[in-house]
Amino acid sequence: MAPYEALYGRKCRSPVCWDEVGESKLLGPEMIQQTKQSIENIRKRLVADQDRQRKYANQGRKDKEFEIGEKVLLKISPWKGVMRFGKKGKLSPRFIGPFEILKRVGSVSYQLTLPPDLQHIHDVFHISVLKKDHQDNRHVLKYEPIEVKSNLTYEEQPVEIIDRKVQELKKKNTPLVKVLWQNHATKEATWELDSEMRNKYPFLFSDESDSGDGIL
Repeated sequence: MAPYEALYGRKCRSPVCWDEVGESKLLGPEMIQQTKQSIENIRKRLVADQDRQRKYANQGRKDKEFEIGEKVLLKISPWKGVMRFGKKGKLSPRFIGPFEILKRVGSVSYQLTLPPDLQHIHDVFHISVLKKDHQDNRHVLKYEPIEVKSNLTYEEQPVEIIDRKVQELKKKNTPLVKVLWQNHATKEATWELDSEMRNKYPFLFSDESDSGDGIL
């Protein structure tokens, strides 16, 4: 007998033959007909699911191409490296550049001309991390002061604490500090846990230790 039958004491029901457990028997032509019907239903459902997923994916998809010699921006991911209320947060995406396109590699990748400071990064990038360079580059960060890693990420560093408050909950009070991050404006400052910032960036509280003041 089959292992399933030996373990549970009854025959196994398959999706092809999903009948009641018992001594029912299927003849050859009936089994073939039922198997074909089941396979046809499975194929129809797979096609319907693929069409639905394709529809969702195509809504925000835009076809774009770049020419050789064109200036493009390279997308990087600025991670703060701190835990925000138990979850690791990320600031809004930024771009560095512009860089000149050296050649096209395949159908969706391009080789860029990188400066010496970024020679440790592979110079071929997917089109999804590239953006056409425009005249208005106020949203672009210069790459010189940023240590970009090989996976196109860099760690955000805090500059100073600009405000403090205590969040009052039902059972406890949570001290918070408003942190100004490097390469970001004052309006982009974020509220962080006081304890997390003290453990990870004690230099931000050096003035408190010198004066003897601080949040207890």
